[in-house]
Amino acid sequence: MELKDAIRKRRMIRKYDPDRQVPPEVLSEIARLSLRAPSAGFSQGWDFLALQGSERDPFWAAMASENWPGSWLAGVRSAPTLIVCLSDKSTYLKRYQEKDKPFQDGEEKHWPVFYWDVDTGMAAMLMLLLAVDADLGALFFGVQVEDLPAVRSALGIPQDRNIVGVVALGYSAEEKSTGSPRKRARRGVDEVFHSGRFGSPFSPQKP
Repeated sequence: MELKDAIRKRRMIRKYDPDRQVPPEVLSEIARLSLRAPSAGFSQGWDFLALQGSERDPFWAAMASENWPGSWLAGVRSAPTLIVCLSDKSTYLKRYQEKDKPFQDGEEKHWPVFYWDVDTGMAAMLMLLLAVDADLGALFFGVQVEDLPAVRSALGIPQDRNIVGVVALGYSAEEKSTGSPRKRARRGVDEVFHSGRFGSPFSPQKP
């Protein structure tokens, strides 16, 4: 599949066929290729925890589903594979103390944004696109603040790892999108892209 086609076809899937597992070879390829995501300083400060079959049970038991709005979470529970995406801040701080980097004091204050979370999110985005390429459905969703301690405990996640989100993978059981109502139109290029100075209309320059 062409990359442009995968981008156009990608959408968040919230209901899965519980009787169709993600093929092991497909999951292996998703795991391998998602690590091609960029990372600041090539720090690669991320970990990914795959949950398959009964391995998912502790995760769902730790999630207080009654706190989630709507009923979409019930469909997500049928996803045969979950990948918990974790970022590791300490890896970045240590990497940027090396001689070729500017932050030898190891202080977090130098970072304008938390690139350990950003980079982990980019790896998750690759997972979503790779799922489309494999004719799978996928969803990226977050863990509520109130549920973080229980999820950490249930899955043995170290305290120095941040739970950035979870990718659900499986074969879609949706006939149409069951997400947020499309009362919100997709914002157009002319609304969100700017040229030269914020607020100036976007105009690609000719070579």
